[in-house]
Amino acid sequence: MNEHSVSLGTPPGRWVLLAAVLGSAIAFLDSTVVTTALESISRDLGADLADLQWVLTSYLLTLGSLLVIGGALGDRFGRRRVFVLGLAGFVVTSLLCGIAPNAELLILARCVQGIAAAMLVPGSLAIVSATFVEADRGKAIGAWAGLAGVASAGGPFLGGWLIDSFSWRWVFLINLPVGLVAILIALRHVPETRDEEATGPIDVAGALLLALGLGGVVYGLIDGPAHGWGVAAVIGIVGGATMLLAFVTVERGAQNPVFPLELFRSPQFSGANATTLFVYAALGAATFLLVVHLQATLGYSALEAGASLMPITILMFLLSPGMGELAQRIGPRLPMTVGPIVAGVGLALLVRVGAGTTYWSGVFPGVVVLAGGLTITVAPLTSAVLAAVSDRHAGVASAVNNAVARLAALLAVAVIPAAAGISGAGSSLEFGAGFDRAMLMLGALSAIGGIVAALTVRRGTPVRSVAHVGITHACDDPCVRTEAAA
Repeated sequence: MNEHSVSLGTPPGRWVLLAAVLGSAIAFLDSTVVTTALESISRDLGADLADLQWVLTSYLLTLGSLLVIGGALGDRFGRRRVFVLGLAGFVVTSLLCGIAPNAELLILARCVQGIAAAMLVPGSLAIVSATFVEADRGKAIGAWAGLAGVASAGGPFLGGWLIDSFSWRWVFLINLPVGLVAILIALRHVPETRDEEATGPIDVAGALLLALGLGGVVYGLIDGPAHGWGVAAVIGIVGGATMLLAFVTVERGAQNPVFPLELFRSPQFSGANATTLFVYAALGAATFLLVVHLQATLGYSALEAGASLMPITILMFLLSPGMGELAQRIGPRLPMTVGPIVAGVGLALLVRVGAGTTYWSGVFPGVVVLAGGLTITVAPLTSAVLAAVSDRHAGVASAVNNAVARLAALLAVAVIPAAAGISGAGSSLEFGAGFDRAMLMLGALSAIGGIVAALTVRRGTPVRSVAHVGITHACDDPCVRTEAAA
């Protein structure tokens, strides 16, 4: 326990949780809320399809590429400090997005906004993990996960209301008051924590190789399906993969690596992140396609399409804290196995959505089952990731998990529509057939995540790790010591 540990049910604990949730909420909102604004942005700025794709993906590209670096900077220089700097940058770039006079400047502002989000998102969860007493960490992480999930799932609804009531620009401008309040709370109520063992020079080479490598691969995988596999896409993938290989080499010899590779020697850490990859790929693409399908095929307004996902928001808000507490008692493997499979069933049920169906007969059953699966999964998954590493690596572990989630959603949005036969042209009937194929594919992806969890996550109760030990330690997981598996 560190000297700053607080309890969840106390005023200091509530302030810490509020600051962390507000910070992560605005970042998560901006990864989902823009979907409902694309049509309005196109009309207002004269943006074509390629512009709209980059409005959506430019933010996720820089966010996903830099999350690990943001987490490492927080561990090194102070999680509250980097969190607040990220919030300040996010406020400024949100203003620039809200006043952008054309699509080109909006895309540029979104790129920089993703950089700011990469600083605040990993710090948000790392602050929760490093600040709360051990007995409350599972419940605190569950509360954070539930409220962050509410922000992600509620994004399309909020975006639809702002667009229908005011303007698409308020999708970005709403971040200003929320971000400023989060900054004030963090400066006043959040204690500073960091990795006290970090000394020596900063791993600049590793940071640059990681960012450029991830950015290149993701760019190629986005550009290829969208514009044909031309020179730019191939250069992005090959160049990015080369830089990632160089990154691994550099990190093995670095005195203070930006990303300690030994974390992946933990089967639980690797398995939990693999589960994240499958589940969040399915969730990200399903949310995007459902909102578009409801508007294109069934004639929903932006507000109505966003409101269709409200069961996810409500169930995660009500039940995630309890799931976090349950996972701390029974271990994360069972809920992480069952939850993705249940979510996959919910996605498969969404094939019922089509012309002539009502919300209650076509949309609601699938969304409710999906919400139940996500509620079972998210808090135990987050706890499993953080239980697999020592406190000193909380920031980078959180960043890796968030990066996996964001990149999985980004790549699924880019690849799944093309794989399912959905194109920008065509009739509603053609979109509907592609939508059905996409939902079945995404349901299978989510279920695979549950199978991975069953094979890799420990059965025993996850406990917080002891001080970091070297990779030659005779534990099964080199960065953590746990109670014997049941």
